[in-house]
Amino acid sequence: MSDRIPASTRTLIIGAGIHGLSTAWHLGRAGEPALVVDKTGVGAGASGIACGVVRNNYFQPAMQELMAACVEVWESQARRLHYHPTGYIALGPAAQQDDLVAVFERQQRIGYPSQLYVGAREVRAHMRALYDDWRAPGLTVCLHETAGGYGLNRESMRGLAELAVRAGARIATGVEVAGFDLDGSGSVTRVLTDAGAIEVERVVVAVGPWIASLWSMLGLPDRLDVRQPDGTLRRDQPMWTYWYLQEGEVDVDPEGFVTRDGRPSPVLHVDSDQPLFADDGSLVCDEAWGVYFKRDRTSIQGGAQPLTVGPEFTVDPYPTGTVDPGFPDLWSAALSHCLGRFTGARRRYHQTRSGGVGAFTADNFPVFDFMRDNVFVAADSNHGYKMIAVGREIARTLSGEHSSLLHPFRYDRFASGDLHPVSASPYPWS
Repeated sequence: MSDRIPASTRTLIIGAGIHGLSTAWHLGRAGEPALVVDKTGVGAGASGIACGVVRNNYFQPAMQELMAACVEVWESQARRLHYHPTGYIALGPAAQQDDLVAVFERQQRIGYPSQLYVGAREVRAHMRALYDDWRAPGLTVCLHETAGGYGLNRESMRGLAELAVRAGARIATGVEVAGFDLDGSGSVTRVLTDAGAIEVERVVVAVGPWIASLWSMLGLPDRLDVRQPDGTLRRDQPMWTYWYLQEGEVDVDPEGFVTRDGRPSPVLHVDSDQPLFADDGSLVCDEAWGVYFKRDRTSIQGGAQPLTVGPEFTVDPYPTGTVDPGFPDLWSAALSHCLGRFTGARRRYHQTRSGGVGAFTADNFPVFDFMRDNVFVAADSNHGYKMIAVGREIARTLSGEHSSLLHPFRYDRFASGDLHPVSASPYPWS
């Protein structure tokens, strides 16, 4: 990797996170080496502190098809990307049954491996077959994805950077973008940085939660009208809304988070309408709640629903480890609620560098599209880390191919009303 930048490059990628590095890797494999710049370093933003869950539990068909491709990429370089194909299990109460059944049926149509269990007795039997100490009541639907799993965030980003460099990419860190020079047609001719100007033929913007500032530099609108599928118009909507991502860890030996047969546990995501109690019997939550948890390097890591903080947010310095005051109690109680082995987890809870903040689009789904004639924007609406195949599809798009996987995430869907379907789940995080 080099911190020095050339005066010109055919392809400049801004951001050394999951999308920027993946794009550089796949461009290099196609014989088109790119220059990647990042104002801090590889994986210094959201990608480097992501929980790392890789799943296909999406109600939206386009998200499911894209995630199936992403899992293939993760599996193709599992060791180098520090990817663990443990699988993923989503569980919910009756209110989520129809949605998870629909997700399962679409997974079967696209050939994504999963099993469905419906009914409290069937769900409990499946979970007790996996875990001797499973004890969560009131769950009537279980979607067990045998593909998917999780990656180790920082190690994954370093591995992806190595793949990109071996394919011919150059990565320059400590280089901050300050603006763009545009020609009469609106194409970018030069990218202005604090290390000098770079003449470019094309640009990929993949900066995670910093997207609003780059979006503004490109002269793109921060508010827009969003046409709904029924034709009605929601006027003057913010393009970006920021959410805190609530995540933490409990200091429990991850080697103990295994299934009955001794294999590493799948990632678990539990949504519930049951009251949640602390180990001492005190009530923690009597409303719908949802959590996810998985093995990590030396602990058990996971999170719960994010917290909205509004259309404006300062991302420098990048906030990390910020959670609602009640999150540690809720998350720890949920662990114990589900598995007896986590009794006493609250005493072992500690806040770590995880979570952070995400920039969500006007409909909470990604925008992957050309926003200037020669500027492709990857704005993942905080779905990013798991979406490692987006870079492959961007590389194909830059070469002139059509990407059927990225097409549903084009920007003009907001004007046309071609939005993604919304789950009927009462859980806002679903």
